[in-house]
Amino acid sequence: MVPAHLSVVTLGVADVDQAAAFYTALGWPVLASSSAEIRFLQVGLVVLGLFGRAALAADADVADDPTGFAGVTLSINLPSVTHVNAAARAWVDAGGTVVKPPQAAEWGGYSGYVADLDGHLWELAYNPYSPEWAAVVEARDDA
Repeated sequence: MVPAHLSVVTLGVADVDQAAAFYTALGWPVLASSSAEIRFLQVGLVVLGLFGRAALAADADVADDPTGFAGVTLSINLPSVTHVNAAARAWVDAGGTVVKPPQAAEWGGYSGYVADLDGHLWELAYNPYSPEWAAVVEARDDA
């Protein structure tokens, strides 16, 4: 059996220093286990790794062949519409871009998409129908 747990998400980036500066501008702390080649940032109970794209592809033994949308987004669930809007502004202030402005979603919540310096998509969302997500957000914010 494989435990239902996510430990680390590693993003392949063009420039590790620039990517780290972007995420630290959002207030995400760099962990002491980081090195010049890879940065680790604490994001709640998960660690975000930033590793050179070519080096990450080589480590996985796959071709470094970007083809546009990779079929993956990362999400940050937030406690309110106000928090989503503030997060989108912070993303832009740090140097990221808004891909889809935050807006009322057809499923009844509120969300938008932002991209980091390398185009990795992050959804910023408020979901009023998922109390278990709200509990995780509250526990994270209280820590």
